[in-house]
Amino acid sequence: MLATLKEQQETYEVATVSCSSCGGTTNLDAHVAAAECVFCGSTIRRDPASRRLIKPQSILPFKITQKESFQAYKNWLKKLWFAPNKLKKFAHGEQSIRGVYLPHWTYDAATHTRYTGQRGEYYYVSETYTTTDSEGKSVTKKRRVRKTRWYPASGQVTNAFDDVLIVASESLPRKYVAKLEPWDLPALVGFDASFTTGMQTESYTVDIEQGFEEAKDKMEPTIKDTIRRNIGGDTQRIDHFSVAYNNISFKHVLLPVWISAYRFKDKVYRFVVNARTGEVQGERPWSKIKITLAVIAGLILIGGIAYFIAQQQ
Repeated sequence: MLATLKEQQETYEVATVSCSSCGGTTNLDAHVAAAECVFCGSTIRRDPASRRLIKPQSILPFKITQKESFQAYKNWLKKLWFAPNKLKKFAHGEQSIRGVYLPHWTYDAATHTRYTGQRGEYYYVSETYTTTDSEGKSVTKKRRVRKTRWYPASGQVTNAFDDVLIVASESLPRKYVAKLEPWDLPALVGFDASFTTGMQTESYTVDIEQGFEEAKDKMEPTIKDTIRRNIGGDTQRIDHFSVAYNNISFKHVLLPVWISAYRFKDKVYRFVVNARTGEVQGERPWSKIKITLAVIAGLILIGGIAYFIAQQQ
């Protein structure tokens, strides 16, 4: 089904450039022969080859300005524990931050799931046990213990998914891009090239089939929750489930971020700002001296507490 949908999409020819240092893939304007990679700061040059890609269908315009994004980054730096003191010197002016549209896929699907499992119902029994009281004597007591009776369960459930978001880029660590969520996807507008003026646009490197496999992983927890509710009881076990995906559709969307990279002790660190909400995520160096001093201070504190307790006895 996805292959058929893919063939029906409008495509366009785009000249892309890939960074040999980090692998980032961006589109360059026709008049630009070389530029600085927004993902790592290396110099990149145009590849004479071009690619035919699915045309973006929707876009989220920039809302947070370059100045606001730089301020959000400085605020983020202040909150970093155990960061080197010199790090703030590498927070160059706002002009070092570049606006980039990151490619994403969104998927819609209706799922029909068959499952087998077990429904657990709690019951309680009284148990006798032996313990020692405060005087050192052995005493017998009773306690209420919870147990579970299990019953076989099977059935079918349905779910409807709308705009399951998958990043279609591998230029930035996915854990950072994922933490930029949530995005205000209801504010998406139809794609217009004028929105990308003055900004760089990254080409997608994750195809729609690979993206849908990731979307399935994001759908799974919701499907399992639906199964558990359908099984009922006090607790549930899911032994097996099989999902059929129907009415699948997808969109190629562009989401705005501000990105900058800086070098600190010969290593490149990157940060990214959600250009709709101001959320900041990124890589950071650690100060070994500060960590060592913190460990020493912790050991001194523990030693002091232990000494104080010993003196009270």
